[in-house]
Amino acid sequence: MVDMDKIVSLCKRRGFIFQSSEIYGGTGSCWDYGPLGVELKNNVKHAWWRDSVQNRADMVGLDASILMHPRVWKASGHLDHFTDPMVDCRACKKRFRADKLEDDVWVHYCEATKGNKFNIPGGEACKHCGANRTLCPACGKGELTEPRQFNLMFKTFMGPVEDDAAVTYLRPETAQGIFVNFDNVLQSMRMKLPFGIAQIGKSFRNEITPGNFTFRSREFEQMEIEFFVMPGTDEEWHQKWIDERFAWYPKYGIHKENIRLREHEKDELAHYAKRTADIEYLFPMGWSELEGIANRTDFDLKQHAQFSGRALDYFDEERKQKVVPFVIEPSAGADRATLAFLVDAYREEEVRSEKRVVLNFHPELAPIKFAVLPLLKKNDRIVETATRLTADLRKRWHSVYDDTASIGRLYRRQDEVGTPFCVTVDVQTVGDEKSPADEKVTIRDRNTMQQIRVPMSALETLMDRLMAGKWANTVQEFGLFKD
Repeated sequence: MVDMDKIVSLCKRRGFIFQSSEIYGGTGSCWDYGPLGVELKNNVKHAWWRDSVQNRADMVGLDASILMHPRVWKASGHLDHFTDPMVDCRACKKRFRADKLEDDVWVHYCEATKGNKFNIPGGEACKHCGANRTLCPACGKGELTEPRQFNLMFKTFMGPVEDDAAVTYLRPETAQGIFVNFDNVLQSMRMKLPFGIAQIGKSFRNEITPGNFTFRSREFEQMEIEFFVMPGTDEEWHQKWIDERFAWYPKYGIHKENIRLREHEKDELAHYAKRTADIEYLFPMGWSELEGIANRTDFDLKQHAQFSGRALDYFDEERKQKVVPFVIEPSAGADRATLAFLVDAYREEEVRSEKRVVLNFHPELAPIKFAVLPLLKKNDRIVETATRLTADLRKRWHSVYDDTASIGRLYRRQDEVGTPFCVTVDVQTVGDEKSPADEKVTIRDRNTMQQIRVPMSALETLMDRLMAGKWANTVQEFGLFKD
């Protein structure tokens, strides 16, 4: 598994992800997606939206407001239950989640070795003296306070006066925007059970101990579905969604050995959940949640009906009675998914005694689909042809033109950002005084580094084929090209 430091370094160097407000020292656990990062994340969201909404007859979309009526969060239980136990170090003043203290590395000054400082893995004892952690895990010296509950919602004020009547919150999840719009969608779209409402949007949580790059941050983006079903069919639908969501990640390149399912124990279920299964990914810091699929029962609709005074039910034509649907919720993090695809795509290999770094993205997720490279940037005909070709490709795929280095370095640069295919325009393409133009270009595959030479007139049809993963078939038709 790749080290997280390598991913962080690559992300900054190649324009995937930057520290927010870096020139001012940065803002803790807030991140800015750079030119390639925003393309990658948008591609992840687009693939999810297409598969979850556009390709299904039983799903519609929504984009709810971030700011909602404060009673929404009372009804949902967030004001009372959305808390983590927090402790403070009396010496260094750092804060920690009390229930996660044993998970991370802890600092220990070992008396058995004359006070030497050691960093000990979470949950383990000192190998020299056998001591377990009792003090602050960060400084190793301070005592910790008693745990106290800390609400994770960001509080703000709506309107010109900052008083209790103006208090509102930045939403900690997108789900509640779907629940409060259940009847609006039901009536306007004439939906029939079972049906789902999907949403991609920002959420905010004032995490006590954020970290691990973009895995846990205070501002993040969710891809959530609330799928409404008849009571009594919820367990069957829950398993269907678990199976479907678990199969989605390998479809776009995640190695199957790097994901697993984990059932929540009864004592860790959320207050609204009948059953929850997490899809976990083997991140550099270990197995961690990538997506949760919960059976939320009818808790949310009943709560909002009670607090709002508005009926949130469904009239069952077959039984001639009103029912409150049960809800299955697949909830994925767009940032976590993007990070997982980044980590899983990263590989290093040696080519001709040199290290080659490759991001082996699925073509649909790759930030750049095609890079057009002129073999000689001082040859006007080559540059003009390559520029025109780039403009044509851009009409359908995100493509770039690059002439800022030698062809070998250009290939390595595109490998490192995950571009599936490079198209090279050379002297043979445009011709010269010695030989006529053959109007062919060379296509190079990122994964195999194989090259084929194809007519420019066939390029658009071939690109469709290559984007569909049919490189081997294309090689059979045109044969490998050796310069």
